[in-house]
Amino acid sequence: VNVGCVPKKVMWNAAVHAEFVHDHADYGFETPGVKFNWRTIKEKRDAYVRRLNNIYENNVKKAHIDIIRGYGKFTADPEPTIEVDGKKYTAPHILIATGGRPAVPPDSEIPGASLGMTSDGFFDLEELPRRSVIVGAGYIAVEIAGILSTLGSESSLLIRRDKVV
Repeated sequence: VNVGCVPKKVMWNAAVHAEFVHDHADYGFETPGVKFNWRTIKEKRDAYVRRLNNIYENNVKKAHIDIIRGYGKFTADPEPTIEVDGKKYTAPHILIATGGRPAVPPDSEIPGASLGMTSDGFFDLEELPRRSVIVGAGYIAVEIAGILSTLGSESSLLIRRDKVV
């Protein structure tokens, strides 16, 4: 919800609108002076994500589900038990939603890696980059390259090849 599907779809929809504006003249619409404001879509997207977070949390509370935030680990107790920040919790069913974080290799492994950002960083951008390079060929990389390019960033997609063609 925070840095994945939902905000990406908002950005994808912004790019779709940009493409429609680009094609308006072909359908007889005059759209002089249409400008795109990255900061506006970022603020509205982030507000939408915050609103969803509140809705989800309220639904969990209404369902009488306890949310325990912290670092947890399973214990050796005979019943299903986890310990979070020194306190033990036992229940017939335990869900640990770990989330995920992308890893950036050290500069010693890939020179200049620290100069880049992960796909999560895309959602932190305060302005549309004039130029962008996206490394990878997975669906997230391709979608982000398409969004940036359609919204006006001169974008390149770098794809690794195992063989010289």
